[in-house]
This record gives sequence, C-alpha cells and structure tokens, in this order.
Amino acid sequence: MSSVFRSSMSVALAVTVVGLATGCVAEVSSSPPPQPVWCPTVAGHEVDCGVMNRELVEGRPDLGGVDVGYAIVRHSRDEEPAAGTILPNPGGPGAGMIESAAMVVEVAGSLLDDHDLLLVDPRGTGVSSPLDCGADEPTFRTGTREQQLQIVEQCGNTLGPRAAGYTSAATADDFEAVRERLGIPKLTLYGISYGTYLMPVYAQRHPEHVQSMVLTGAFPLDFDRLQRPTAQAVSLTLRRICDRSQACDGETTVEDLRTVAARMQVEPITVDAAGQSMLLTEGKLGNLIFESATTSVGADPEEMTPLGLLPSALHAAANGDDGPLREWAAAIVSGPELDSVDPFITISCNDYATLWSADATTAEREQQYRDSIAHADPTDFGAFSAQGWGAAQRDGGDICLRWPGSVNDPRPDQVQDPMPDVPVLVLSGDLDAITPDANGELAAAQFPSATFVSVPNTGHVPDLEPSGCVISIVGTFLGTGMPGPTECLATIPPIQVAPVSN
Repeated sequence: MSSVFRSSMSVALAVTVVGLATGCVAEVSSSPPPQPVWCPTVAGHEVDCGVMNRELVEGRPDLGGVDVGYAIVRHSRDEEPAAGTILPNPGGPGAGMIESAAMVVEVAGSLLDDHDLLLVDPRGTGVSSPLDCGADEPTFRTGTREQQLQIVEQCGNTLGPRAAGYTSAATADDFEAVRERLGIPKLTLYGISYGTYLMPVYAQRHPEHVQSMVLTGAFPLDFDRLQRPTAQAVSLTLRRICDRSQACDGETTVEDLRTVAARMQVEPITVDAAGQSMLLTEGKLGNLIFESATTSVGADPEEMTPLGLLPSALHAAANGDDGPLREWAAAIVSGPELDSVDPFITISCNDYATLWSADATTAEREQQYRDSIAHADPTDFGAFSAQGWGAAQRDGGDICLRWPGSVNDPRPDQVQDPMPDVPVLVLSGDLDAITPDANGELAAAQFPSATFVSVPNTGHVPDLEPSGCVISIVGTFLGTGMPGPTECLATIPPIQVAPVSN
C-alpha cells in the first residue's frame, strides 16, 4: 500500500527483527570474494556481500539487466551452524535494506548469536541499480492530482518497455536467486507494509523455500480496488482515539471531518510549508490523515502525534477557523522525505488491480473509472466522497490512468497458485488506516495456517510499540508456530489526544 516515511520503516525494521527465529541454513565454505565498497561493516559479525546481474525483463536481454545487491550478516557463534536465516523487507515500494544493516544488527542483539540476517535491496532501490524515471518526490507528495498524474505518465514514457521489469514477481525471483546462490534451504520472511504484499508473492512462487512468515501492517494481494476499508478505518480510528482518551467525542469528530472534507471539495485551502505551497483538497486531506497521521502511532505513547492533534484541528475548521488545520498539515508536509518514489510508481502501476482495463485507451480508462465511482455506494467511504477518496490514494484511485507500461505476466491478484502451508502471523495496529484490521484479516485468510492479531493503540506499524509485547508475541510464534501470550496487549496505553474545546 501507500509508502510510509523512511524513518518509520527503518525503526520498524530494527524493532521487528528482534523476535525472529526459525529454519536452518547450509554453511558455505568457499572463500569469500572481494567485498563491494558499499558492504556494511558490523562489529562482531562477518558480513558477506555480493551482486547478481539479472535480466531486467525475463526473456528480453535486449532491455538490459539489473544488479541486485545483497548482504548477509553472519551469526556470531561461527563454530556452530546458523539456526536460521531471516529475510526482511521494510515496505515502500521503494525502501532499500542494506543501508540499515548496522542499526538492525545493533537492535537485534543476541538474536544474531545463532541466526543469519539476509538483506537484499529490491531492484530499483539502494545499491540494486537505483531507478530514476524522472519522478519528482516533493511534487508527487504535495502537488495537485493533475501534477501527480503527469509524473506517473512521464515515468512510464521514460522507461518505455523497461517499465515491465519492475514488479513484485521480478523482485521475488531476485530474492530466490540470492537464496540459491548462498545455499540457504529455507527462509523466514518478515514483511512490513508493502513487504506484506511482496513476501506472499515470493511464498506463492517459491513455496518450498519458506519456513514461516510474519506480516505486519498487512493487506491482501486481491485488495478492494476502491480502498473502502481504508476510508472506513479513518472514521473508526477517530472514534477509537476519542473514546479511549476521553478528550473528544468520536461521533462529533467524524462529523467534523465530514463537514471539512465536503467543504474542501469546493473550497480548498492553501497550506505553506517547507518553502512550498500545497492546495489542501478533500483528496489531499484524506491522504494526510490516513497515510501520514496514522504512521508510527504508538511508538511513543507519551508523544503528541499528528493523529492526536487532528480532532481539535478538525473541530476548529468545522467551525470556521482553518488556522489549526493549516498548522497540522504544514507540520506533516515538513516531515521526512518518502522512500524513492520511482519504484513506488512503477510497482504500484504494474502490480495493483485497477478500475479500468489495461488495454483501454486513456479516454476509455477515464470513463471506466468515472463509472466505477458513480456506481459505488457513497456510504462506503466513511466521511469522504467516493471521488475525493479516490484522489487520496497515491497508489490507487485514478493515479495510474495514464501509465503506459504493460506487463505480460498476470498481476499478483490474478495468480491462483496456492500459498504454502507454513506458520503465518499477521499483525495490524487498530489505529492504522493504511492497512487496517479489515485488510489484515483478509491477508491472513490467504494462508491455510495463519493467526491474526490486532494490536490496540498502535498505527502503521504495530511493531513500533515500545513495551516489548508485540516482539514477545512474534518471538514465541516463530519458536512454536503459535502466538505468544497476548494478555500484554491490554496494557498498551492509549495515545495522547489534544482536548477539543467547544
């Protein structure tokens, strides 16, 4: 789903890796080749790095290749075989892995006494032939919908037939090639956000090499094309933070959002932040709420987050004072940059199901999209209009209408191959509107043996909560195939919410 901020992904990866353990690894006895200059140095651990050259588009050598970089951090007790190998992916699409090696290892601590950690930069990211299709991240983040559509179209035109090389299936096969080179029989897959989409693709294509899976902040391969669960989750999240904090009335806050969103349809306001001007439309408001405001929630329960400030800002705006809402939006826009937007665009437009036919003309696509919106039940979008919510999606709605690229292989939602019958744990934060509980439950239902856990008072992603409760659940799950005791979930405190004054 929608990319989250790089800082959140890095912290989530560092935290989640702590609880992993399973599988077995074949030892590789050959002398290591010279290490690439980018190979990370990790105190107390041998790190072996390498590069594999892969065809960009399988069967089309004329389109060139892509270098896939990997780093395997060896367990410290080298007198014994490794007890397992962990393959994480922090999401995006667009997030690399290798640059985070030192931080991940530091946080993992004693886990790496007997476990290896395999870090692979997905094609188009990090050291794996970083993709540049001319997409401008600041404009894609804060620009108008028309500007976003133009960026997507330009990216596809720049890549031409090479665009077909950037899919989750191609990335999964890169992972498999690295696994085979290193002689690792099975992997423990740990996916975060988009990683919960990518890792099931790997599992479906290479089931015999999967030991177990943890998916956190998850959504299914065949998700709702109108993304109605995320729209509904915004209202549910506002009700929950109000009810739990007693700082606001949930129903009033949702009605305030409905009022403000309706006004933004016809009277957007201008927000100035970080030296740029942004038009706060209904779609932009929806995006900032569900994608930005619910990210990292619960990482510090004592911190006042954008989500905690939202009810007060909405109430003021609903009563004619847009100042607090402007300040709220400006603070988000001034935050960290997103992960690389180029692979985000290409994989989103190649992989995710759309509301139009891929072989239709642009005019036909526009009509098919309008028809889908027009026939949708308007009550299915929470406090937003169907059209406004479509414009809130940076990886959905009409964002790929002008994407010229085409992929011959079926999209992940069209593949019918069974998932492996291995232990799977799916976690969702119950304040997460990017990948809400409803989508997490659907993600779990893809597998024969999956356990779903909703983590209260956390957003995208629940691994960020600092008490150790989630990591304990994960660690026990990977050791036994069953989740650890979940009673500790009830002790995770509500987030801070600014009181709403009438």
